[in-house]
Amino acid sequence: MRISYEIVEKCADVSNLVLVGIRTRGVPIAEVIAENIQKNSGVAIPVGSLDITFYRDDLEKIDESPKLSDTKIDANINGKEVVLVDDVLYTGRTARAAIDALFALGRPGKIRLAVLVDRGHRELPIRPDYVGKNIPTALSEVIKVHIAATDGKTGVDICKVVQK
Repeated sequence: MRISYEIVEKCADVSNLVLVGIRTRGVPIAEVIAENIQKNSGVAIPVGSLDITFYRDDLEKIDESPKLSDTKIDANINGKEVVLVDDVLYTGRTARAAIDALFALGRPGKIRLAVLVDRGHRELPIRPDYVGKNIPTALSEVIKVHIAATDGKTGVDICKVVQK
């Protein structure tokens, strides 16, 4: 709810806003934010989904034959204020890939970044405009976000990575 309020406060024209969730968990988070904005401002905000698979700089490390999800943005993003939404911000590489993917679809007037959790450890000069919670972590930890729409429960877990 707080992120929704912050977006409305900082956006000069809410009718010029488009939310784009980064697959997978960014999409349901973007949908919740859009619902909250509509409840509070009365303006329906378009929500799209973005698959960044082919824009990643570590594609060869992930999978030899990556599986694609649909990118679906029904709104025209040219000249719009686009808020990219993701669950966790870590190195900044996912956000960079999402920005590249957006520019392949059009030329937004502004791009903002909203994340549910910022865990630190940036490798690129990327910073979020809207943050649900800052959770400082060790490099040996992983943040797992659970969203009811995709996971059947809602919550955030911090897990230790077991080295083999």
